[in-house]
Parts: sequence; C-alpha cells; structure tokens
Amino acid sequence: MQYSPFNPPVRTLMGPGPSDVHPRILEAMSRPTIGHLDPAFIQMMEEVKALLQYAFQTKNELTMPVSAPGSAGMETCFANLVEPGDKVIVCQNGVFGGRMKENVERCGGTAVMVEDTWGEAVDPAKLEEALKNNPDACIVAFVHAETSTGAQSDAEALVKLAHQYDCLTIVDAVTSLGGTPIKVDDWAIDAIYSGTQKCLSCTPGLSPVSFSEQALEKIRNRKQKVQSWFMDLNLVMGYWGSGAKRAYHHTAPINALYGLHEALVMLQEEGLENAWARHQKNHLALRAGLEAMGLTFIVKEQDRLPQLNAVSIPEGVDDAAVRGRLLNEYNLEIGAGLGALAGKVWRIGLMGHACRNENILLCVSALEAVLSDMGAKINQGVALSAMQKALA
Repeated sequence: MQYSPFNPPVRTLMGPGPSDVHPRILEAMSRPTIGHLDPAFIQMMEEVKALLQYAFQTKNELTMPVSAPGSAGMETCFANLVEPGDKVIVCQNGVFGGRMKENVERCGGTAVMVEDTWGEAVDPAKLEEALKNNPDACIVAFVHAETSTGAQSDAEALVKLAHQYDCLTIVDAVTSLGGTPIKVDDWAIDAIYSGTQKCLSCTPGLSPVSFSEQALEKIRNRKQKVQSWFMDLNLVMGYWGSGAKRAYHHTAPINALYGLHEALVMLQEEGLENAWARHQKNHLALRAGLEAMGLTFIVKEQDRLPQLNAVSIPEGVDDAAVRGRLLNEYNLEIGAGLGALAGKVWRIGLMGHACRNENILLCVSALEAVLSDMGAKINQGVALSAMQKALA
C-alpha cells in the first residue's frame, strides 16, 4: 500500500478539548530540536516553571509539566500522595471524579465517595459530613471544573474544609487553568494538575502540576516506594529541580515544551485576569444566542463554567446527526455528552484561542441552520442579534 503525508482538515474546535491551537504555538513547536540537557533548554525549563507558577498563582517550588497528558498529571498526584491503606474522600459530580476513585483504588487506598448530581457543584455540607464520619481520612480529592458537565465547584471552600479536618487536597484543574480563577497559594491547595490542550491553547501531551510543601512532606516520608517509576516525583525532581545541573530521568518532549513555553508567554502577555474576563464575556454572548434560540443549560448559572457549556439537546433531535453535520458542513466540532449525560447534552467549549467572537457567531449560526433544517422546535432568526447585543 502506498501512503502519503497526512494533511488534517482545518477545523474550528469548540468541543471539550483539544481547543484551537494558536498559530504562534504551532510555529514555536516547529523550531529546531535540541538536547533535553542542553544549557539553552535547561534555561527554557526554568522559564516554564516560573510561568506555570504565575498561571497557578503559586510560589510552590515543585511546579512543572509532567511529560504526558492531563490524565498522567492526575496519576502523578495520586501515585505520589496515596499509599496502601490510606483513606481518601473523593467528591464526584461527573465523569472525572470517578477517575479519581479509580486512581485511589489502584494505589491501594480506600475511596470514600461523596456523590452529587451530575451538573451540580460539589456540596460542601456533604463533604463535611464525610469528613466527620471518617476521621482517619488523610486526603480530599475533587474536580474544580468538571469537563463532563460544565459545573464549577468552590475550590476555596472545599480546601478550607479539608484542612480543618487535617486532610491534604488533590484538585483537578484540567479545564479551569487559564480560563477561570485558580489561586493555589491563596486557597492553600496541596496538589493540583491540569492539561495544556484546553484554556492554554496548546497541543495535548503535557500536564502542569504543582505541589505544596505539605504535600512534598508526605511524599518524602512515604513508607513504600511510589509504584510508578516514571511518575515518582522523588526521581523526576532530579531533572526538573532548581539549578543548572540536572540528572537524566527521561527524554523530555522538547518541541511540545517549546509550545507550552509560548502558550504561557502569551498568557502572561494577555494577563491572567484579562484571560478570565475574556472567557466570561464570550460565555455570556454564547449563552445569549443559545437561550434566544430556545436551548437551555443544565448547570445553574452560579455554578456554570464559562469555558465549557453543557446544553440540553432539544427533544426529538438526533445528537450524532447534528454533530456530524456541523463537522462535515461547517468544519466545526462540538462535544457529545459523557456517561449519564450521553445523548442528552452537547458540550460546547470556549477555551483559549477558541474563545473568540467569530467562533461564537459561527457556532450559534451553524447550529441554528442545522437544527432548522432538521425541523427542530427552536426560535429562528433571533440568536445573532442577541449575541451581538451581549458582545456590545
């Protein structure tokens, strides 16, 4: 069989991730590859760490990107902090809380589940009840921005509760970093992980993480070795630690790190607060258009993520057919529902470089055209003017 170079179609990515990658980042990734122990590369690593500290709003020394996607960042946190026999309280209000449970159990720990309805924020009262009933728990884990539903929980309140009961915290910020406020130091988060492919406008494949001194103390004093050699932070820090002298641990994804560096430089240029405000403003415009059309959100307004919008599918509408037509006729990708919400919602992402006025206008107008053609019961001809009013 004769093969040819792969040339992907040009898409507008407005699903749950990956998001559109900024051209500056693609250009950065095309620069010459150098060695992962080259002094010039070591200097860039130091800059990546400092820029990640800005993005996470932390001074944590151990702040770095794991050389793998967000799921590996999650596993790095759990593998290092959870030992066999540890009791971990896991808050679940969507798919990714369930993955936290999986990690706890694979580390030999016991997961105590705090369940909330999908589409709702984690209830602090339920967490406190679990903490009172499990005084031997040592860690609380929760998802800040639940990608499967578009719900955002009050990280500051949940961390404060966990600390009142002498628990460390592990926080999933895969969808929130760069798009909605995260203040690791102010909120005293112990371990946090994210991904590069969402609000940072970068390609998938790296997972920013940060650990407090309290978390590091637990890692240093483990009774058993971390079961993953690759993710053992005691070893990884020989490469990502401070100073010019680095011990070889693994060959870093060099060009991917060029891309992350560029993404973080762009975040600093825009300013964190401005990035948060841009995501919120464009979310309000998208909401105006979708609601004018007659579509509804599944998450209460006060708990809604601006960068991930879960919208109920109108009755009688074929979920896959709509998404297929958007992709084939408009080169526009939106996401399907996961788990209990499969076939019930669309997930529309407004993340990073994808969070632009022209994308919102394309998404709503294309969705209106497809739904109208399929005979869906929507309000026609009013969405664009509602969005333009919101943007003005």
